[in-house]
Amino acid sequence: MLATLLRAAVPTRGYAVLCGATAAVTAALFAALVTGAGGPVTAQNTSNVALFAAALAAACGCLAKALRPAAARVRWAWALTGLGSLSWAAGQLCCIWYETVLGTGVPFPSLADAGYFWMMPLTAAGLLLLPVRRQSVAQQVRSILDGLMIAASLLLMTWNLILGPLAAQGADSSLALLITLWYPGGDVVVLTVVLFILARLRGGGQRPMSLPLVGGGLAAFTVSDSGYAYLTLVDDYGSGAVLDLGWFVGFALILIASRKPDGPPEAEDADTLVRPLGVMLPYIAVLGALGTSTFEVLRHAVHDPVVTMTRSAIILLIVGRQLLTLLENRNLTRDLEHRVEARTADLRASEQRFQALVQHSSDVVTVVSLDGVVTYQSESISRVFGYDREHTTGRRLAEFLPDDARVRLEEAFGAVADTPYASRVVEIPMRHADGHHRLAEVTVTNLLGDRNVRGLVLNSRDISERKELEDQLVHEAFHDGLTKLANRALFKDRVEMALRRRGDADVAVLFLDLDGFKEVNDSLGHAAGDQLLVQVADRLAAAVRPGDTVARFGGDEFAVLIDLTGTAQDAAGDADDLATRIIDALDHQFDIDNTEIHVQASIGIAVTGPDAADADQLLRNADLAMYRAKAAGEGTFARYDPAMHSGLVDRLQLAADLRRALETTGELVLHYQPTIELRSGTVTGFEALVRWRHPTRGEISPADFIPLAESTGLIRPLGQWVLAEASRQCVEWSRPAPDRPLTMAVNVSGRQFDQTDLPAIVAGVLADTGLPAERLCLEMTESVLMNDTEENLAVLLSLKQIGVKLAIDDFGTGYSSLAYLRRFPVDTLKIDRSFVERIGGATPDAALARTIVQLGQSLGMATVAEGIEQYAQFLALRRMGCDVGQGYYFSRPLPAREAGALLRDPAAVAV
Repeated sequence: MLATLLRAAVPTRGYAVLCGATAAVTAALFAALVTGAGGPVTAQNTSNVALFAAALAAACGCLAKALRPAAARVRWAWALTGLGSLSWAAGQLCCIWYETVLGTGVPFPSLADAGYFWMMPLTAAGLLLLPVRRQSVAQQVRSILDGLMIAASLLLMTWNLILGPLAAQGADSSLALLITLWYPGGDVVVLTVVLFILARLRGGGQRPMSLPLVGGGLAAFTVSDSGYAYLTLVDDYGSGAVLDLGWFVGFALILIASRKPDGPPEAEDADTLVRPLGVMLPYIAVLGALGTSTFEVLRHAVHDPVVTMTRSAIILLIVGRQLLTLLENRNLTRDLEHRVEARTADLRASEQRFQALVQHSSDVVTVVSLDGVVTYQSESISRVFGYDREHTTGRRLAEFLPDDARVRLEEAFGAVADTPYASRVVEIPMRHADGHHRLAEVTVTNLLGDRNVRGLVLNSRDISERKELEDQLVHEAFHDGLTKLANRALFKDRVEMALRRRGDADVAVLFLDLDGFKEVNDSLGHAAGDQLLVQVADRLAAAVRPGDTVARFGGDEFAVLIDLTGTAQDAAGDADDLATRIIDALDHQFDIDNTEIHVQASIGIAVTGPDAADADQLLRNADLAMYRAKAAGEGTFARYDPAMHSGLVDRLQLAADLRRALETTGELVLHYQPTIELRSGTVTGFEALVRWRHPTRGEISPADFIPLAESTGLIRPLGQWVLAEASRQCVEWSRPAPDRPLTMAVNVSGRQFDQTDLPAIVAGVLADTGLPAERLCLEMTESVLMNDTEENLAVLLSLKQIGVKLAIDDFGTGYSSLAYLRRFPVDTLKIDRSFVERIGGATPDAALARTIVQLGQSLGMATVAEGIEQYAQFLALRRMGCDVGQGYYFSRPLPAREAGALLRDPAAVAV
């Protein structure tokens, strides 16, 4: 904006050069005409060429201006002004033809006068096209009267000074006299138009034409035309006279006006701005006309009828304008009265509306003097704080405030007292009329300088309920909604705070995970699980010291923050003691809906040290220690040591390697352990077991990477790969003997059961490999079936619809009830190897294995014994009626090639 204003205020470099060059040429021409250097002919030629060039330059400038983007009326105004200058240039060219080419004087009148003649009409028409501001009918009539007054006054002055004497001298012909009078008369008309337009030009925006420059040029024309008319009548004019300089200056000013850069928009609106020039110009013209006519009458003592009629017309115009002004003033007065009445009514309504708003507002508006005396009190104080308005007015505000509120409010008064309209917001307790305190938000505004107020304005709002809600929301944001303990965010904040202020003392974090909570939640329902969590939280809070922080992290995870004192050994001992107290507190049974429940906790302990400088590291260390404790058995605790972190890093690296192995070929392979029909000793199928040949670590035990795959979610792609590869292999082995019902058993994990699309995956594998569904047996543990039983039952039913067989692996080690076995569409029970081992041990015990076999027979399920390693075990199980067996007695798990050879040579199986 500033750059725009600067560009508009300062002429451009080209415009400045034009103005300077024009001034220099004008000065040179003036010197040449005054001195007559070179003789009369040189002066004549110089003047003729200069006038032609000036007229032509002005015409070109105006026409170029007309081609620039602007309003149509403005462009036409410049175009007609340019055409007028071009017409004058044509007349001047005729003059040059007479005097220079023909060598004769210019006759009067001549063709040159035809060109000069059209200069004024075209220019006047162009000026009249300029846009003026919109006016009412009365304003338009007044403008017409003003124009007529200006025109009549200029006509009277021109008649007295120029036209009258010219008309009195006469001329050779009427045409010569008419043309002689036309030049100054036309100039007067155009000059009148300029003054009239200048007074009424539309305000706002940029000026469409530089009228002062154009008017100055036309005034210069008037001087030269008047002199030319007089000298022509007395036959004393010749080209090259100093009088010619007026025409040159006129065209030079028009040229400069056409090239002047557009100025900045006017800030004022001319419709509302009373311009002194527009008001005074008609009267100035009238005074000039009356003065010249009076002077002429006094000098010649002759009454010219033209002067008399013109003066009479001016007087009539003045009277008419004054009458119109009186009518306008009366209408304006009436309009102002209506506006004042309407404004007064608006103010009264606004005041009433303000009073209603103040009276019914939930805010209490109070005005107090600088010394704290209440000078105004809104009615809402009775509704908000229980006081009568009259009871508070005139008393000190401090009487209704507690001591601490007085101090804070006085500080707010002092902060705004020296700055008008300054404000300050404070929260203070205010005493209610019934005696209890309410929290208020008070905005103090300094209106001491406002003569209508002269005080400090207090806008008070009761925010007690809002504050209680905010406190409640903050509490809920940092506390667990079920147990009311601190949540993860608050616990981490407390740990960070403890680390910042601990000094030489140590800080310890205990991380707890409940053992057996998921089983309770799944078997008894989430409501029972919630009750258990609440009781656990109560026991934890009772076990810790005052000042320690107990938090629920989510699910069945809890954390405890304790500040330790003494030596590092004492600190570690205190943390161990607290862990022991927690384990003892949880060791007692819980009563949930009249059901006795026993749960324990695995606790990890981390103490500040070099490897636990911040809250995240301390929590991570406690979490690692908790997993170590869980691996050691239920109801134990473990302290963190750096080796756990290196183990975590190793675990992460192993997970990355497993992910890579799934994307490559050759590292993961399947081994197949045959299943033997115990009665006939024939191979009925295989169980597929995955093996991992790591490129640098060598053979990795499934006991190491299967739990890793379970925890990282890689078990899903791994299981899908095993299923597809085992099915393909089974189809390949079945091709030589298609009538041989060879089955393939594949283990399915709990994470795979979480996939709702497991049946679709199995169906897709069967379709891709061509394996009949009844030859695929999916094995799962009891714990998998017992978690989310309804959801798992739906998955099992979907699998049965496909046609695959289902088996419970490691049966007897879990907690399946007979009712669950009846509900699940299971085909096979696999006897765990721990029961098989008892058959052939030092003290044989076949009761458990026999019971499972009998259970399977009674439910119509096949039984498979795992881990058969001795001939005695084989015989005993066959006598019990067990259907199928597998174990090292028959064969270890074999690579695919060796397993295929076993099919071709059944004698390789020891029976």
